[in-house]
Amino acid sequence: MGYNTVIFDMDGLLIDSEPLWNEAADEIFKQYGIQISTEQYATTTGMRIKEFVLYWFRINSIPAENAAAAEQKIIQLVIEKVRTKGRPMQGLSHIFNFFISRQFKIGLASSSPLGLIDVVVDKLGIRNYLHAISSAADLPYGKPHPQVYLDCAAVLKSDPHECICFEDSFNGLIAAKAAGMKCVVIPAQHDTGKPKFSAADLKISSLQNFNDLLLHTL
Repeated sequence: MGYNTVIFDMDGLLIDSEPLWNEAADEIFKQYGIQISTEQYATTTGMRIKEFVLYWFRINSIPAENAAAAEQKIIQLVIEKVRTKGRPMQGLSHIFNFFISRQFKIGLASSSPLGLIDVVVDKLGIRNYLHAISSAADLPYGKPHPQVYLDCAAVLKSDPHECICFEDSFNGLIAAKAAGMKCVVIPAQHDTGKPKFSAADLKISSLQNFNDLLLHTL
């Protein structure tokens, strides 16, 4: 079966938003006496914001009833930061032009809430190129559960085996593979040498590096 569909993750893959998430979490978590290192943040990359907040609240013995308010504050702060200083990842134009020229259906499957997805999509100017947008924010389970990818494929009317996914996180990689899709992973620079990413079908350093030869190797 040939490939006719590409599905992209969003944060850390299409837009350089992971540092903005970390900044926002730092600002809000300080109100609760929580401090997280860069290495600690890396362990929760790809989690939904609700799971991220609950995880660090539990670790730091903060009552869970405070989590929902903290979550909303972080989301609003990230939205503001994306609007003012969000930047596309290297190769964004290249990868969209690559798949548009080959008449692929194009989807986006993100753990972020739709409010943030809309801001990012408009910031990057890619709305007209997306045929489907799926968010895991309100699903029973987020990545590494495959549901957000399966939902996106269903909207696109694509068989999972016709889909290639692009991810930057291990949780996202596992979600794509669990959905029965091929996965190209582009880990953050500090993560790129970790052996866990060998679970991907292909690992590259930038969206800019994807080409016909690599497509055929899949």
